[in-house]
Amino acid sequence: MLDILIHNAHFLLLGQYPDGPIGGLALTLALSVIALACAFPLGVLLALCRVSPYRAFSVPSAVLVYFVRGVPLVMLVFWSYFLVPGLIGHVVGAFTTLVVTLVIYQAAYLCEIVRAGIESTPKGQTESARSLGLSYFSTMRHVILPQALYNMLPSILSQCVSTVKDTSIGYVISVQELTFSAQQINASLLTQPFQVFFVLALVYFVVCCALTRCVQLVEPRITRRRASGTMPNVRSLIDDTVLQGQ
Repeated sequence: MLDILIHNAHFLLLGQYPDGPIGGLALTLALSVIALACAFPLGVLLALCRVSPYRAFSVPSAVLVYFVRGVPLVMLVFWSYFLVPGLIGHVVGAFTTLVVTLVIYQAAYLCEIVRAGIESTPKGQTESARSLGLSYFSTMRHVILPQALYNMLPSILSQCVSTVKDTSIGYVISVQELTFSAQQINASLLTQPFQVFFVLALVYFVVCCALTRCVQLVEPRITRRRASGTMPNVRSLIDDTVLQGQ
């Protein structure tokens, strides 16, 4: 296994780069960052729709979230890869297909995380903001949402770990990420599948452990800020919003 890792380290880390397209772990991390960067604002928007008092927003968003969370990711990938080109009349690359699928999939999970943060915020804060003349959308934007996002930050970071692992599904449509690179190494060696995929599992384990450690470092800081009362409170947030409106 050590020989496999040493002789194929460059291919696992960077794919065929610089003689070909970048792949391996570098592409896996790039996919994760792009997917999360696009999924986060979409997830927040879906969460706001989910808690909206207007059924025109809450019902469609709930249907979308339940559907995406209830279907395996591999099915979403296949549907996107084979169905979308037929609908739009253009060929869609495997990389683009995977990114779009991951964005929709992760947005559904981030939506539920943010929604839980919004609903865990004391109702009195919403009532206080509304009593001072803030609209529903201003209350959500300036008072509730900042606190909800801060409270749910560990859960949001944990979703980042899940996203790194979810990128492995890209090998089924030949996206040259880490799992696809390992499959190519296995195809060239033929006689050492256990060793190759053990190395693959080890790489994922190291990356995900490092990200999990970052989450563990963030959680105590949030707990300490809550205990010390240094977190932004509703009164300061409302006052700042009122001053901005003036």
